Amino acid sequence: IPVIMTYSSSLTDLEWEILEPLLVEILPKKKQTRPPDWSKRDILDGIFYQLKNGCNWEDLPVDLPPYSTVYWHYKQWREAGVIEKLMTVLHEQVRTQVKKKPSGPRLS
Repeated sequence: IPVIMTYSSSLTDLEWEILEPLLVEILPKKKQTRPPDWSKRDILDGIFYQLKNGCNWEDLPVDLPPYSTVYWHYKQWREAGVIEKLMTVLHEQVRTQVKKKPSGPRLS
């Protein structure tokens, strides 16, 4: 059993509790042909690691999913607008928590 390291870019359990139900709603529905080798959380940890550290995809640590898997999901989710949708929903949740209107002024 591989030991999974945590990195400063890794999701905390609390962050995952917030993101997991959103992913169920936002991710494009696709036919599941076989059980996935990696969880969505593992894949997000790989994406966040690369984005935070600015490394080449090929340089992801070996205890994260293979870079080809992480990059494939990143590309698919980016093209489907998943990242923007997640950011919008999270932004609205934060604004609601601080008692503001869900959508504030847009900065361009």
